[in-house]
Amino acid sequence: MDLTLTPELTAFRDEVRAFLAAHADQHEGGAPKDPKAWQKLLIDNGYAARTIPKAYGGYGAEPDILKSRIIAEAFIEANAPRGMAGQGISMLVPTLLEVGSEEQKTRWIGPTLRGEIIWCQGYSEPGAGSDLANLQTKAVEDGDDFLISGSKIWTSTAMQAQMIFCLVRTEPKAAKHEGISYILFPMSTPGIEVRPLKSMTGQAEFNEVFFTDVRVPKANVVGGRGRGWFVANTTLKHERGMLGDPNATEARLKSLIELMRRETVDGQRIIDNPIFRDRLMQLQARVLSMKFNGLRTMTDDTAGLARMVVKLQGCELNHQVAALAIDALGELGILYHDGPHLRAKGNWQRNYMFDLGLIIGGGTAQIQKNIISERGLGMPREPKVVEA
Repeated sequence: MDLTLTPELTAFRDEVRAFLAAHADQHEGGAPKDPKAWQKLLIDNGYAARTIPKAYGGYGAEPDILKSRIIAEAFIEANAPRGMAGQGISMLVPTLLEVGSEEQKTRWIGPTLRGEIIWCQGYSEPGAGSDLANLQTKAVEDGDDFLISGSKIWTSTAMQAQMIFCLVRTEPKAAKHEGISYILFPMSTPGIEVRPLKSMTGQAEFNEVFFTDVRVPKANVVGGRGRGWFVANTTLKHERGMLGDPNATEARLKSLIELMRRETVDGQRIIDNPIFRDRLMQLQARVLSMKFNGLRTMTDDTAGLARMVVKLQGCELNHQVAALAIDALGELGILYHDGPHLRAKGNWQRNYMFDLGLIIGGGTAQIQKNIISERGLGMPREPKVVEA
């Protein structure tokens, strides 16, 4: 594919830059002042939900790899926030576009894109994390409904979410991978209890969720009964892409460079220190490699192995970028919560802790390496331990 900027693409880049300059007053420090208004503005102009059909609330443009890249680079250059992301927009919406019914697409995609609905993901259970197919949350038929009972854990945003996409066992006699269904239902449904789990960031990003005879219409199943494993893997594909988004990592690297140019020790800029500069250059090379790998996955439908490394590399790289920022801050890097010397409102410290957790979340690094070796490289499966 020819990646040269044509006059048309150059004009498009100027258009994006002009838009960002005209609306620079609507965001500050890389965050929108009014997230929903900013999201609507981006969708209306084709800078968010760009290729999602208008019928479902998107902009409706034809896919164009170079224009997508131009938009991403212009937003990074301007330190402008991209469109909303998260479990609903980045994971559920593309899943529904692939396997959802027409009614489900029409009902859920638009409000989700506009930020009117927050979603959470009901996957992991106390006894089913890496072995997700071992999940025990069950659905018992009752007329046109299911009665769902069981529990989920590590459920992000469950305290704030209005809706959940959840894996439950609807076919108890089927093999474990074939007896699962993917179901949507409101978090306000009677019988749901949410308990927050405080993580090492000091915040409760995760939750336990308990279901006791939660009544859900059978019509809320996505992709057909017993096909939840297939649908779940569709969602996981998009989740891994979200967690390893090279655009987000590139924006974070830009913030790190600005930090190292601004902070000093004994009158010397951190970026002029050869040890720190060497570490920065190594990270910069890896970010560029990740960026070009992202371009490869966008231009080559057969780049399966390239897609598999995105989550593994992205999460580890984000953690290392935050680690360098903390080291560059010296004694200020150990600060947490509020204080007169805190930099970037403590985001570097929080990112360092949170990204360490993401190396586990969404599939641990070890599981990701197994997927790469077995599915990508065709290596034999890891032998199972035989109990005596």
